[in-house]
Amino acid sequence: MGLGVGWTLHGDGRTPAPGAVVRPDERLSWPRTAGLGAQHVVAMFGASFVAPVLMGLDPNLAIMMSGVATAVFLLATRGRVPSYLGCSLAFVGVAAAIRAGGGDSAVVTGAVFVVGVALFLAGLAVRHFGARVIHATMPPVVTGAVVMLIGFNLAPVTASTYWPQDQWTALLVMAFTGLAVVCLPGFWSRIAIFLGLVFGYAISWVFDLAFGKIHSPVGGGEAVDHWRLDLSGVGKADWIGLPAFHAPAFEWSAILIALPVVIALIAENAGHIKAVGEMTGDPLDDQLGTAIAADGAASMLSTAVGGPPNTTYSENIGVMAATRVYSTAAYWAAAGFALLFGLCPKFGAVVAAIPGGVLGGITVILYGMIGLLGAQIWLNGRVDLRNPLNLVPAAAGIIIGIGGVQLRITDTFELGGIALGTIVVVGGYHTLRYFAPAHLKGQEPLLDAGTSAYDDGDGRNGRDERDGRNGDRDGGGDGGGAGRGGGPDKPR
Repeated sequence: MGLGVGWTLHGDGRTPAPGAVVRPDERLSWPRTAGLGAQHVVAMFGASFVAPVLMGLDPNLAIMMSGVATAVFLLATRGRVPSYLGCSLAFVGVAAAIRAGGGDSAVVTGAVFVVGVALFLAGLAVRHFGARVIHATMPPVVTGAVVMLIGFNLAPVTASTYWPQDQWTALLVMAFTGLAVVCLPGFWSRIAIFLGLVFGYAISWVFDLAFGKIHSPVGGGEAVDHWRLDLSGVGKADWIGLPAFHAPAFEWSAILIALPVVIALIAENAGHIKAVGEMTGDPLDDQLGTAIAADGAASMLSTAVGGPPNTTYSENIGVMAATRVYSTAAYWAAAGFALLFGLCPKFGAVVAAIPGGVLGGITVILYGMIGLLGAQIWLNGRVDLRNPLNLVPAAAGIIIGIGGVQLRITDTFELGGIALGTIVVVGGYHTLRYFAPAHLKGQEPLLDAGTSAYDDGDGRNGRDERDGRNGDRDGGGDGGGAGRGGGPDKPR
């Protein structure tokens, strides 16, 4: 397909025939393709706009660069991997930790730029050595633990910053979003975060009318009287204009905090590539290295101008599964729409006005889902936590990452939280494996077999098949990130 920008018309161009799919190199009529592109934008909207807000970055620039990143990814994979790249949620905890240490937006994007470089180099390594390099250095026990500590490290952000701003709105938004994820059918459940945002806006507006201003902390600061929903900035914003660009700044302490996310992004990409390959019937293992490198290059491009990092999104993979349309033409249309939205400051001002209580309700679910993706990776990889070789480094690293344990190296440099937890998990696992007796390396459990159980035979296989087919519906991204799905999505 060359650069993957030439498509043949599928059937009559209207709908796929019963049991048929629209392959990546096919398309429906252009009006229908444009409509599918708009649907992909809606699917990624919730997480891709919430993430830059949580990171303290410009949502307009985020959406514009997501369109650019998607175009870069489609060109790099030559149209074989239909995916949308949106702002990665895996970096929300990193941004919070960097800002807590005094870093500003430039330092955040500088640290994430280096992560993009590392991801790009990892992709080149996978292309050269094959996927076995991933399995050797990052087995499921390591990947799952790192994704888990990244997600759960965010818990204090919700508890101390967002939830206290309006606890009752947060509680209602949490309940509504949870019901939307579980109870709504098909496509609607995949945009539950977006629906939760809309519901939160409405509830905040109603509460302002009914009860007036609320007296509560704003952004973790002092308690003051304020409106729950303040749209004053929307009226002042222009309809058309460029987002705010800024150059990255580089500090070693921030870079070390951010680097562990590379593990989550690699696992996320691997899960998404597997899911897309199974859905399209085109094994894409040979594209894994290219996809990882393209993800890294796109993130470097975005952060170089002050935008957030990007990763493949599981919500959009879910849209493909629901519509049976895997055409990359729809993703080019989505990228075009994203560029247009990014050039509308008024649209970004609406997003920036998300009430704190609404973010509190959404992040309770979202951060927990990111963390629990680590458990999903363990389940899919059949990690036996009765084996001390798996249990000890994972347990120690997770507690360090979640609890914010600090290790002072010098008077001006210390490791802690995500960075130290990841070092303990990765370094601890490989060090212990080197010295461990042979029977532990064979995954023979030493603890009481009654402490855990695993399904065998048809039951287990059925679970694995469901995981592969549904890919990343509930993740991350992106994934959600991690994925929010088969790898980490959506930590996206």
